[in-house]
Order: sequence, then structure tokens, then C-alpha cells
Amino acid sequence: MTNIQQKKERVAMLSVASNSFLVLFKVIVGFLIGSVSIMSEAIHSGVDLLAAIIAMFSVKTSSVPADSDHPFGHGKIENISGFVEALLIFIAAFWIIWEALKKLISSSAIEHAGWGVGVMLFSAVMNFIVSQKLFQVGKEADSIALQADAWHLRTDVYTSTGVMTGLGIIWIGHEFFSAHNINWIDPVAAICVAVLILHAAFNLTVNSIRDLMDVQLPPEEEGYIRDIISHETVIYGFHQLRTRKAGHIRFVEFHIKVNPQMSVHDSHDITRILKKNIRDKFPESTITIHIEPCDGECSEICIAGCLLPEDKRPRSLHHHKIKGDGSIY
Repeated sequence: MTNIQQKKERVAMLSVASNSFLVLFKVIVGFLIGSVSIMSEAIHSGVDLLAAIIAMFSVKTSSVPADSDHPFGHGKIENISGFVEALLIFIAAFWIIWEALKKLISSSAIEHAGWGVGVMLFSAVMNFIVSQKLFQVGKEADSIALQADAWHLRTDVYTSTGVMTGLGIIWIGHEFFSAHNINWIDPVAAICVAVLILHAAFNLTVNSIRDLMDVQLPPEEEGYIRDIISHETVIYGFHQLRTRKAGHIRFVEFHIKVNPQMSVHDSHDITRILKKNIRDKFPESTITIHIEPCDGECSEICIAGCLLPEDKRPRSLHHHKIKGDGSIY
């Protein structure tokens, strides 16, 4: 097992452990003081726990090498993980809104709001620390599952802060303005939590579906690949660049045009150099390069990716021949 894979699995287990503790802690305190916003946060942490378990499973599975049944590897399990996590968040958010609306109508009193403030502060600090670690390892390993889990916890930081603020207002209000009914702040804070959760779920859904639909790599990443190809002077042109991503694995395919007199050995060396240079930037990449002779039979797609100097390019799309020095006649 590689060092980076060990880091991924350790931080995934850390997320499971911290979320397990927070779910239990919030349920106990929320039940004791009768706070729907804390119970909503317990549900949110429960979803985070399930997401962390899914992330841990996907991190382990996505690293399994390609086999006869999965010739392109298991990388997309991370995208499926992110999509499932997003669906769970949607369900939890709507449940929170439903419970908060019922509490808003009944306007139940909250006892010992100070305990709720303490719980939310502790939760926010713990989730911030764990999410920072998830972000760090997730970006280092280019793991969609870990980054999705990190966003789960970072959202929990924001929502915990919102609930803590609401309970703090109720706590202060009970101390100094006991004649006024301000218990409605608790369910309103819960609804605000749900709205933030829905926003996070939407973003996570979009990001996970992109790779499941084999959307091309971002423009800056494709631009880097194009620059690598263009800097090889023995390449006369390239076309049909196709890219996609599955989990942390990138797939890159393209055709290159070379001197038709070039030996098989030399053309193989070109592909070896190209693959090395691309993997220097994107280590986990599967690269397929098709070599074609640049014999002057230029199509529109070939002209678009031509790397020959202007004075050596054919002036039309008729048949031409290539000299040994690469010029066309």
C-alpha cells in the first residue's frame, strides 16, 4: 500500500470516529434540553457519519487496480459515493425543515440553552479540525470522496455556528427578557441550517455527476496537456484529444502526426516521453496515444492541430508528400 493511500484511509477513519462521537453527543444534549435545532444538527452529523463511512469504503475500493471485469479501474466509485452522499443530504434537509415547522407552530420552550451553545461550539471546533485534514489529504491525493466528506464537515461548521448563535440569543433572552417569547428562534435557525445543507447537496450533486457523465477535464488541465504535446518538435501535429476523469484517475487520449520515415522505435520513444511529462503533472493518469504518419493527406481536423511552421504547411487539402526534413511538397 502506498503512503498516500495510507493517508487517505487514516483520515477517512478519523472522520468516521469524530462523526460517531458528535452524533451521540448532540442527540443526548438535544433531547435533554428539547432543542430542535440541536436535533437537526445531530441528524446532519448522522448524515456526515454515513457519508464518512461511504467515503472510507470508496477510498479503499477506488485504489483497487484494474481487472478483467473493470479494465478502466474502480475510480468511479468515488463519484458514485459523492452522488449518494448528496441524495442523503437532500433527504435530511427536508426532514429538518418539516420538524422545524412543527416546532415553530407549537413554539415549545427550550430549557438550559447554554448547554446547547457549548455543544455547538465544541462541534464546530472539532469539525473544523477534521475537515482541514480531509481537505489537505483529499487535495494531495486528488480524492473526490475525501473532498466531498470535507465539504460535509465544513458545512457542519457553518451550521453549528448558526445554531449556536440562535441558542445564544435565546439563552441571553431568557436571562434578561424572560417576558418575551423568543423560542421561535430555535426552529428558524434549524430551517436556516437546512437551506445551507440543500445548497451543499446541490453543489455536491453537480460535481459528482460531471465525472459520471465523462465530462472533459477542466480547460486549464487540457491546456497543460496541449502545451506538453506542442513542445515536442518532432511532432508535426495532433488531434482528437479526449479527456475524462473517474475518481482520482484521469484518462487522456490523442493522436499525433510524425515523419512517416520515423522508425517504430523512435516513435515509441516519443510516446514514452509524452506520457512521462503528462504524469509529472497528473500522476494517476491512463494515457493512450495513437501515432499516424504525416504524409500530407490533410483533413480539416488535421489542419486544426498542425504544429508545422506556416511555410511548411500544405496550402490546400490535396495530396502532398513529406520530405526527410519534414517539409511538404
